[in-house]
Amino acid sequence: MPLSFASSDNGILPDRMIAALADEGGIRIARPFAAGQIQPASLDLRLGAVAYRVRASFLPGPGTAVARRIAELKLHEFALGGGAVLETGCVYIVPFIESLALPRDIAAATNPKSSTGRLDVFTRVIADETRGFDRVEPGYHGPLYAEISPKTFPVLVREGSRLSQMRLHRGNAMLDGEALRALHARERLVDRAEAVMGEGVAVSVDLSGAGPRAGNTAREGEAREKGIVGYRAKRHTGVIDVERRDAYEVAEFWEPIVARADKSLILDPDEFYILASTEAVQVPPDYAAEMVPFDPLVGEFRVHYAGFFDPGFGYAGAGGRGARAVLEVRSREVPFILEHGQIVGRLVYEKMLARPDQLYGSSIGSNYQAQGLKLSKHFRA
Repeated sequence: MPLSFASSDNGILPDRMIAALADEGGIRIARPFAAGQIQPASLDLRLGAVAYRVRASFLPGPGTAVARRIAELKLHEFALGGGAVLETGCVYIVPFIESLALPRDIAAATNPKSSTGRLDVFTRVIADETRGFDRVEPGYHGPLYAEISPKTFPVLVREGSRLSQMRLHRGNAMLDGEALRALHARERLVDRAEAVMGEGVAVSVDLSGAGPRAGNTAREGEAREKGIVGYRAKRHTGVIDVERRDAYEVAEFWEPIVARADKSLILDPDEFYILASTEAVQVPPDYAAEMVPFDPLVGEFRVHYAGFFDPGFGYAGAGGRGARAVLEVRSREVPFILEHGQIVGRLVYEKMLARPDQLYGSSIGSNYQAQGLKLSKHFRA
């Protein structure tokens, strides 16, 4: 059935509309979608057959194709068909299998997948002639590229690996402050009554040692008992194959962080941490959410590389009971002290154009439903 919208229809495209857009040629694919590639409100993007190591990150700018900039900046190129290791501290550009021929009223936004962010793999999407990362203008016709820069762990990827996800939307789907407060009053988006701040729901960091109430694995239960509030990544580790699940011992890659008596944590410069939110979050079926910075002026650190929350995340009707937002934290040039309960991000909610056929949760094999403090799916639970 062809996609058609009323002039007033604004929102995020659900799974069946993503599939319909692909059938109509709005999403162009060199080969059929893989199982699970279409998520409730997003599409996983697959790496193509070749990667280019380049001298530096770049934006093409108006009138310039990404391919031209690759030709100017590449150091070497290599095939991904049999798998290849991407080293830390290097910048790689990889064309995606998917390209776009968007209608004039459909735009796209991209983010790293949750598992990508939790490995500290810095990933952004670039389109031809763009002035910014991770945003694709309505009506764009052309290829898409991943910029990939592993920061802590070298990673093994191959053709078809899925590090990024794309959300498609029509018009402005974000809820304003009034609509967000009304939704929070109906659905209790987080387990704190006074949470809405402007156009976002405040998210704070849990450094108490009591442990988040959500969480359903043995590893999460052990962390609560020991008062573990987070993990700091080790340096000079082995390679992580992004396709392998439950394959690696936590102790080989991570140091646990135990709560301090004063409930604080000093972030060391250029170190990577996995922490959890104080709040249990839920995303109702007719909405999606995205984590955005609380205020770039409040501290010298970056929180949450991977920002999409699909409909049903943490939602009781989809097998959740509230789920903690896992925070991927990296300090910058100077040490910085985080305090328990300090606000580190905001969740902005967006309405869906329609309820998805499937919600985020155990029924579709989602990895992080009802999570507490949880590392990526690659580590043994």
